Amino acid sequence: MTATNVRQSAWSLRRRLTVGLLGYIILLTLGVLANDFVVNESAEKLVWESLLTAELDHFLKRRQQDPDYSWPETETLHVFAIDAEATPHNPLLRLAPGVHDEILLDGREKVVLIEDADDQRFVIALDITDLEGREAQLRNIIFLSAFIVTALLGCAAVWGTGRLIQPLQVLSDRIGALDPAKGGQLVALPANASSELTLITEAINGYIVRNAAFMDREQAFIRVASHELRTPLSIIAGAATLALGEPGTTETMRNRLRRIVETTSDTNELVTLLLVLAKDPARLTESSEAVKLHSLLPQIVQDHQHLAQGKEVAIVLGTLPEYTIDAPLQIVKSAIGNLLRNAIENTRNGDVQVSLSANGTVIIEDQGAGISAEKISELYTRLARSEGTQGGGIGLTLITRLCEHLNWTLSVDSNPGDGTRVALHFPSPAQG
Repeated sequence: MTATNVRQSAWSLRRRLTVGLLGYIILLTLGVLANDFVVNESAEKLVWESLLTAELDHFLKRRQQDPDYSWPETETLHVFAIDAEATPHNPLLRLAPGVHDEILLDGREKVVLIEDADDQRFVIALDITDLEGREAQLRNIIFLSAFIVTALLGCAAVWGTGRLIQPLQVLSDRIGALDPAKGGQLVALPANASSELTLITEAINGYIVRNAAFMDREQAFIRVASHELRTPLSIIAGAATLALGEPGTTETMRNRLRRIVETTSDTNELVTLLLVLAKDPARLTESSEAVKLHSLLPQIVQDHQHLAQGKEVAIVLGTLPEYTIDAPLQIVKSAIGNLLRNAIENTRNGDVQVSLSANGTVIIEDQGAGISAEKISELYTRLARSEGTQGGGIGLTLITRLCEHLNWTLSVDSNPGDGTRVALHFPSPAQG
């Protein structure tokens, strides 16, 4: 999964915090409402039980003193006795003694207290229809208030997490704005940064400093090693060239000496390109010059004709429209030459076509064994190509690195058995 896909699929820290806070607010609100409901119901039951028990006890005491005593009926409070034999199907007979809330009697909602005494069931009923209506209105007001408070707290959570994450976002933007081509860059600490953000910034800056020192050491090593290699390579090439002109040298020895000269020349190109990769691109452009690709390509093809000798391979030049670029001449020759070399070495018989498009793209097509999709994937991830990189040449991997270094574009299109098409695009001075 690429970094872009990861960013798209993963939740941001702000989103995580916002969702977490919203979830906490909702759960807290639901918990408070549930607690209020339970407390209200419990308190209500205790009130009804205390009130109705006192009234019913008073009624039973008066009834013991005066069997003919009757409760003075009111619109909301009724006390009566139930005769099980006379009314066996009375629903109140199925209820257990005690307080029962929200009982529907005569179309009205009532709370009743049931008590058995003297082989009779006594019931005291309080009409709470109007009270329940007002309670429902109050409950709706509470729910609406809870919803409004939750929404306000949610907005505050969204705003607060945005403010909380803003310094981290600023830090991320500043890190993203760093240019790898420019040295000596550090991440500026956001204003009013927390101690945690300060630690993160200092850790990043420390890594940048260590990485820059590491890169300087690596580039210094490549420069020194490359310069040290040039002297023995020049001596070997010079000695082999002199030996070619010595009288009495057999043809077999001449072929071997030519091979030495070619190999030292290829290795010298490798050293040159390694030096290019060790240089700052900004410094490298100082050595650029106007390079006419339409004039350079025939020279490169001529220089590599010897590689096709002894093979049924023909190097064919295609269309060459005029196109001029600003680049180091030797680097352009080395890059195109190595691509051509790879094409020749991978072709046993057939044509290797070299052409130049009007937009500055050098196209080299061969009829060789081709490259599998896996190998092309390895190329684009800078892994070594196992086919066609031996026998001199730097291979497509280093050319890919070189293209990144100089803002060139390399593309490879191939299928096993169908040959390979390599396109190296050079931007014009206006594009670059």
